[in-house]
Amino acid sequence: MTSVTEQFRTARDFLLTHRTDYDTAYAQFEWPRPEYFNFAIDWFDAVLAAEHPERVALRIIESDGTDASYTFDELSRRSNQLANWLRSHGVKRGMRVLVLLGNQVELWETTLAVIKLGAVLVPAATLLTLDDLRDRVTRANVGAVIARYEVAERFVDVPGSYLRIVAGWPLEGWLTYADFAESSEFFSPDGPTKADDPLLVYFTSGTTALPKLAEHTHTSYPIGHLSTMYWIGLQPGDVHLNVSSPGWAKHAWSCVFAPWIAGATICMFNFDRFDARAMLDVLRDAKVTTFCAPPTVWRMMIQQDLSQWSTSLRELVGAGEPLNPEVIAHVAREWGLTIRDGFGQTETSVQVGNPPGQRVKAGSMGKALPGFCIDLVDPVTGVVGDDGEICVRIEPERPVGLMTGYRSASGADDERNERAFAGGHYHTGDVAIRDADNYITYVGRTDDVFKSSDYRISPFEMESVLIEHPAVAEAAVVPAPDELRLAVPKAYVTLVTGVAPSRELAEDILRYSREHLAPYKRIRRLEFIDLPKTISGKIRRVDLRSTEAENAGERREGEYREEDFA
Repeated sequence: MTSVTEQFRTARDFLLTHRTDYDTAYAQFEWPRPEYFNFAIDWFDAVLAAEHPERVALRIIESDGTDASYTFDELSRRSNQLANWLRSHGVKRGMRVLVLLGNQVELWETTLAVIKLGAVLVPAATLLTLDDLRDRVTRANVGAVIARYEVAERFVDVPGSYLRIVAGWPLEGWLTYADFAESSEFFSPDGPTKADDPLLVYFTSGTTALPKLAEHTHTSYPIGHLSTMYWIGLQPGDVHLNVSSPGWAKHAWSCVFAPWIAGATICMFNFDRFDARAMLDVLRDAKVTTFCAPPTVWRMMIQQDLSQWSTSLRELVGAGEPLNPEVIAHVAREWGLTIRDGFGQTETSVQVGNPPGQRVKAGSMGKALPGFCIDLVDPVTGVVGDDGEICVRIEPERPVGLMTGYRSASGADDERNERAFAGGHYHTGDVAIRDADNYITYVGRTDDVFKSSDYRISPFEMESVLIEHPAVAEAAVVPAPDELRLAVPKAYVTLVTGVAPSRELAEDILRYSREHLAPYKRIRRLEFIDLPKTISGKIRRVDLRSTEAENAGERREGEYREEDFA
């Protein structure tokens, strides 16, 4: 076994040993910083496939009940075949490979094969439009595309000389993915992989602007996700299920790297439309031990009687957006387990979280995780204090779980990187507060926080109260222009299944907010809608803010105001 593998394993085992001893883990953890590292070769093949060849690495359960499992040894051999086949068709070190696959075995085979080749993965969602595809191909300088059949058909109007590979039915002008099976199962890399070579280029979710390109290396995501493994509480032999769509960073977090770092089985429930009861059945029947889901999924699941499902679950986590305290409390009452929040970005692995065994404070997303030093920086003065922008300290030593930087079609995006890495910090663009015990509580995006009557308003706090109302499934609060107060909080609300909007319901929700929020925070306007979201499921508050700004304070059709119910 190579020294780099031992170095990685030592760091992993240290976190496993101290999985419930946060103080020791945080004080003594050191990032591995190898000169060369290839996750697929130096870890997946050398340790997982070699030491646990018959352990299930990946299990995919379809909504129709179809169930397929693949061992570490099988995926090692299949990815070797695919890597040899891709290399024979010109895929080489440094080439950008745009991947548009669903939760299908080809996605994991491709991920491992591209890593082995030293090429660069550009994951993308299968729901992208024609304009999105053109943008990805152009800005990422794509040299090859691997896409499922129904997505590949959209490329007829996407110009470029890139290699085309289709998974599924054959398509004219495209190589057929299944042909890789004729290749050798023995793979020899072109040479060692430099740890700081690019591995991934992610397009961020774009909640406020055109998606940015964030570049990660063979160190920053594979090794960086030691913090993610620690936060989730993964152990060897676990069965981990994460709800996430391919193409987004969270999918790589806990549908690839974190569970395989631990030596756990990745269990996927491949549904077309989310069904809470079906998900709960899978958690029970597949004996899932660790489960991660975004807040939207948790909010849908608690509409069921959770006590009807007896599961093997040990660890529950939530990520993507802050999880409302009422949801955490509801699950704790029904299952006796606490959902532990965490915070990270496409640009990083998990920076802040509630690891296993630690006290969870209601509303807090936890403490800085091993390997990260977090400062809260005043966006105006630059002073570090107990409230401000969440910033990752990068001096004197940069944490491993942090992107190289933003990219453009022509190279490094110098202007954006200068802003993102100013003042010895990586700036997340998120605002939080820190208490005397070093627990960090999320306030909102710097763009989401607003002033009303000279009070600073955090939408998240108000949204958390709104979803405590039994009729409210989700809510987003944005500023609505007001002549007297400059802006007032307006709630856009999505109702639970089976509940219809009405004047009476609007009055009841506004009354509920008055009873549970300080006067300056209470909701003064309300509208029932299906909330706009990114493909990754994040609420696009920027769209709602734009709607209010364009409306200039005029009453919208279907809008209810506090004064309507005097």
